[in-house]
Amino acid sequence: MHADSPLPTPEPEALQVSQHLLERVRQEINAGDGWMSFHRYMELALYAPALGYYTAGSHKLGRGGDFITAPEVSPLFGRCVARQCAQVLESLGGGDILEFGAGTGVLAVEILTALEGLESLPDRYLILELSPDLRQRQRAAVALLPEALRNRVQWLDALPEPGSLRGVMLGNEVLDAMPVQVFHWHDGAVRERGVALGERLEWADRPAGETLADTVHVLHDTTGGAWPSGYVSEINPGLSGWLRAAAECLAAGVILLVDYGYPRQEYYSPERYRGTLMAHYRHRALDEPLVWPGIVDITAHVDFTAVAEAGEAAGLSLLGYTTQAWFLMGAGLESVFQACQAEGLREQMDLAAQVRMLTLPGEMGERFQVMALGRGVPVPLMGFSGRDLIPRL
Repeated sequence: MHADSPLPTPEPEALQVSQHLLERVRQEINAGDGWMSFHRYMELALYAPALGYYTAGSHKLGRGGDFITAPEVSPLFGRCVARQCAQVLESLGGGDILEFGAGTGVLAVEILTALEGLESLPDRYLILELSPDLRQRQRAAVALLPEALRNRVQWLDALPEPGSLRGVMLGNEVLDAMPVQVFHWHDGAVRERGVALGERLEWADRPAGETLADTVHVLHDTTGGAWPSGYVSEINPGLSGWLRAAAECLAAGVILLVDYGYPRQEYYSPERYRGTLMAHYRHRALDEPLVWPGIVDITAHVDFTAVAEAGEAAGLSLLGYTTQAWFLMGAGLESVFQACQAEGLREQMDLAAQVRMLTLPGEMGERFQVMALGRGVPVPLMGFSGRDLIPRL
């Protein structure tokens, strides 16, 4: 929903934290000759210790927060993901699950509960979470599980040792929260978009550095070379390093990534001339990400071609790529739906509405994509058995 009406005013405590973060941003801008890259701004806005969106303790996810993710939409999502995890764990003879950025803990709870029913529990369910607030919410959710399940859950402060993990690594809406560089294309000249000080924070461009300029020129040439002057888009410079670090931990298994995004040709199409950057606040999508630093979430869509390239450069194989709708159907959505159907029309209608939200093209079904990268997995992954979108990469 776009903000076509006045935005709800944040709580005074949140505004106070935002002012502290804004002062830090101002100091860095002044120290940087009046300019800060948007990449650095996004890093501070989301992750500055005790001040950023994910580190300052505000209520973020779920119906009372700023946005809702698929695990909160329906338990059907987690139960389908669990079936994919079960297939991988069984093919490896057991192992662990590691979830990056586990949100409210709902997905972990659903997966563990479903895997117990499938008699395919992981040895450990590891959670790597940067947000102190979300870690607290996850602990509260996990505490409601039976002892045999909650004792398998461990929180990590860093990735496991290289080569120490066998199993599944999950990232649901993780890549979209990684800081991005924003570029501006002017008739062949590349400028980097950043932040400067005016009456408030405002956009300001500078000539791009050599690395960014070269990358953008390659993108332009390989995606058709038809960008209009003034074209704006994003690049995620941290993607390769993140995937390389994750791959180093994985002795055998799958990295399963779910996010909104496109293959490269679609991401950098001339029609998408304003890029994909947006902010989220109280279930509204805002076109302006510079308001209320630390209070609004900032995201960019995912270039899944870049994800596949980074995974393969890190020594992983591309095991599958499809839409969320097709992944859920391949992972047994119909069977899960039938098993979850409760008696009574109201519950059945609610479940049917959840299926529509998860799978319809105008909802989450096609906007969200699923990719699997891995090594040492001897079976084709069930979630990718329906529609193969790898040729679109």
